Amino acid sequence: MKEWLLGASVAIVIFLAVLGLNVLPLLVLVGLGFILYTLIDRRQLIQTGSKETAVKHAVNFDHIGGQDNAKRELMEALDFLRYREKIRSLGIRPLKGILLTGPPGTGKTMMAKAAATYTDSAFVSAAGSEFVEMYVGVGAQRVRDLFRKARQSARKEGKDSAIVFVDEIDVVGGKRGGHSHQEYDQTLNQLLTEMDGMQTTQNPFVLVIAATNRPDILDSALLRPGRFDRQIRVELPDREGRLHILKIQSENKPLANDVDLDAIAKETFGFSGAQLESLTNEAAIIALRQNATEINQEYFREAVDKVLMGEKTGRKPTEEELYRVAVHELGHAVASETLRDQSVSHITIAPRGNALGFVRQVPEADSYLYTKDQLEAQIMVALGGAVAEELIFHNRSTGAQNDFLQAGKIARTVVVCGLSRIGIVAEDHLQDNILDEEVRFILGELENRARELLAPFKDTLEPYAKFLVSQETVDGASFRNWLRGRTADDVRQLEIS
Repeated sequence: MKEWLLGASVAIVIFLAVLGLNVLPLLVLVGLGFILYTLIDRRQLIQTGSKETAVKHAVNFDHIGGQDNAKRELMEALDFLRYREKIRSLGIRPLKGILLTGPPGTGKTMMAKAAATYTDSAFVSAAGSEFVEMYVGVGAQRVRDLFRKARQSARKEGKDSAIVFVDEIDVVGGKRGGHSHQEYDQTLNQLLTEMDGMQTTQNPFVLVIAATNRPDILDSALLRPGRFDRQIRVELPDREGRLHILKIQSENKPLANDVDLDAIAKETFGFSGAQLESLTNEAAIIALRQNATEINQEYFREAVDKVLMGEKTGRKPTEEELYRVAVHELGHAVASETLRDQSVSHITIAPRGNALGFVRQVPEADSYLYTKDQLEAQIMVALGGAVAEELIFHNRSTGAQNDFLQAGKIARTVVVCGLSRIGIVAEDHLQDNILDEEVRFILGELENRARELLAPFKDTLEPYAKFLVSQETVDGASFRNWLRGRTADDVRQLEIS
């Protein structure tokens, strides 16, 4: 609205000036009106707290699962604020700022709220994007208002400390220079000035906690000691952490006796805390759809698929397409189970998201390092779908496109990690043609190995694929029963039944 009024006013003034009229009084009037409008808008912003809000926090560290190391490090830093008299005797300066970094959904905002509860501090929050507008100086003013509001909230609540939480700080805290915007620079400068001006002996004391997914793009002046003194990494939870989160999120939900949260935690490698919360919620929604009074294991498994792949789509492939998809997915499953026992959780040809079908695998353990054999096995599993299509139909389809992208990415990792036949390399100095040639060689060799692995299953693959089409979904146990010695006649009997 302000931009529209300003543009219209300038257009009218120019038009009157062209007509030869004295526009000086009109300019003064327009200027005064704009200043008055801006002051009223800013006053309303401060009074209503529509941008920077004081929050009544009721979150503590017991509500946060899977982040034991991050919580321990954060609580140690907050003890400097809780026991100021004790640490002052040792000459220790309380921290002015704590930066929480890590992937989205890992609980950084919850940890900031829990920090306010732990230290009995007033809590004021804002997002980095709220500080930046097209008008120079607005962001800097909002930074000043934010810190003033934090102190006012602490005094109003009778507390001797306040926590200012700034989410997405990379929006205003990016590296200066180059093509940065003047308003962004002024906002960052004001934030630096506020943190420099904070006295650790003043009452109420203000601690700044910020969160970002991109610490690499933050300005170095923001990260120096005396501003953000501590950087705490909030990682994706491990298996024990995922189990802890699942227990917390399912406390208020009626679980059936067959629910095994440990098995779900094992199947959800790479899930963030937010995804696990969504998983338990989706499982409850599925139970509601089925008019069930309890949430069973099958609902949780379907919820995992939904979080990973999305809701089932309304697409209806033809019988021929479904059969091809079944063969393709069985190729993945056979390769996976042959290379690593008990790795297949279930196989489905129900379209979800952009996928017509998929095989969900259970990771052996939370792994952060991979050997050459493990990477090669992943490539063979990725290529198994296309190889199975080739064995049965003597051609391939476009359904293997994403599989090839994944296989190529893993093959590239093999090369740049020095695990290929060309030995240790420096990726930045490696010629593209050499890298591409080695990737093609790896993919070609492993494609041949995948073909040799799947060839013995050719005769029984077709009838079991038809069985999968009739069932739509097959669990891992049923699939392993067939894989461990079922004949083609046995599979045909399954299809008939």
